[in-house]
Amino acid sequence: MQSTFSTRIPRTILRSSRLVVSRAPHISPRPFLYSPRAKASVLHNPISIRSYVTKTPIDEKIEEIQELYATAKDEFEIASEETDKKTVYAADDRTAAQEELAKLKKAFEKAVAEQGGEEIKRRVGNRVRELDSAVAAMEEKAMED
Repeated sequence: MQSTFSTRIPRTILRSSRLVVSRAPHISPRPFLYSPRAKASVLHNPISIRSYVTKTPIDEKIEEIQELYATAKDEFEIASEETDKKTVYAADDRTAAQEELAKLKKAFEKAVAEQGGEEIKRRVGNRVRELDSAVAAMEEKAMED
């Protein structure tokens, strides 16, 4: 003879499961976008879609100038430290900093002369001028000492 427990679910468990299911929030079998509330929110608050745009020629030129700027700034910082410490390598480091600054200024002037030059000047012009004046000030300080 088979046990009734193994073939049937006891009534107490069945009742408790009905209570849990009946008190759970209603889960709609339809997707979210079919509900009237979702349609209204989509219509009144459209989802902004971000598009990925390839780099423009101006962005590529600016990136090239920023790389040259980073190199020139590193050389300037090294030269500045060596000049402050008055080491043997200070003169060579200042020369290297001036060479990198000259490369930067040449690329900057070439980019400004081409189409989109105003945008390039606006975005990176201040950095180039600041570095140029900093290198000039470092040279003046080195001449005084």
